[in-house]
Amino acid sequence: MTIDQALAPAIQVQGIEKSFKDLQVLRGVDFDVQRGTIFALLGSNGAGKTTLVRILSTLLNADGGTATVHGFDVAEHPGDVRESISLTGQFAAVDEVLTGRENLVLVAKLRHLKNPGAIADDLLARFSLSEAGNRKASTYSGGMRRRLDIAMSLIGDPPIIFLDEPTTGLDPQARVEVWRTIEQLAANGTTVLLTTQYLDEAEHLADRIAILHEGTIIQNGTLAELKQLLPPAKVEYVEKQPSLEEVFLALVGDGGAGNMAETDRTSDTVQAEGNSR
Repeated sequence: MTIDQALAPAIQVQGIEKSFKDLQVLRGVDFDVQRGTIFALLGSNGAGKTTLVRILSTLLNADGGTATVHGFDVAEHPGDVRESISLTGQFAAVDEVLTGRENLVLVAKLRHLKNPGAIADDLLARFSLSEAGNRKASTYSGGMRRRLDIAMSLIGDPPIIFLDEPTTGLDPQARVEVWRTIEQLAANGTTVLLTTQYLDEAEHLADRIAILHEGTIIQNGTLAELKQLLPPAKVEYVEKQPSLEEVFLALVGDGGAGNMAETDRTSDTVQAEGNSR
């Protein structure tokens, strides 16, 4: 990496446009993502989030505008971009016939890395999957499968990772597990571009939030900056009632790192009993 690349934002998007026949999906999108931060692209279904991620990951060509990822133009240097990123889609891309460890070893071998077994063991420990490492991925809970999927995407230590709606379809406890995984990625210096339609997810995780609506970014800022767009809140005494999610997590456990293994064992037991019937 050159000095200019190190100083530049991890991702720069300027005037990106994309249409599918008569449907204009992106209408001039602009934003920057600083290195080592979590940037949330928030929008409803059909807002263009996945289309934009596909452009940035070189899977789709833009009709107009420019974008650079890790200092490389996505149109002019797609190979360099692909070497700098990892992409995790809305559905876990694990091979359910293989064990968790075998999935990781396979990806490490495909990337021609040395000591694929050691790489797999390290990632299993990092994502609290060591006890389940020798079990088939088909026996994993949703949260475990998503953690394995993210672990697979980190093989080779890409500096930038795209997470396209990573908690879609997960229960509240599994969502908390994935959130903590994403926070660990940023803490270790990985730049994360997260797309989501969940307001609480963006609020909980992101250093900056961009709201994509009808193909354009209508607001971009920190959570505090976005909150300042509304009039100051009127202070009144209101007895706060717990949300349903808070009640659920209080009853079943908060899915913390210390409880992940127990949660995983419980899920495995339930699934095993279901399979035996």
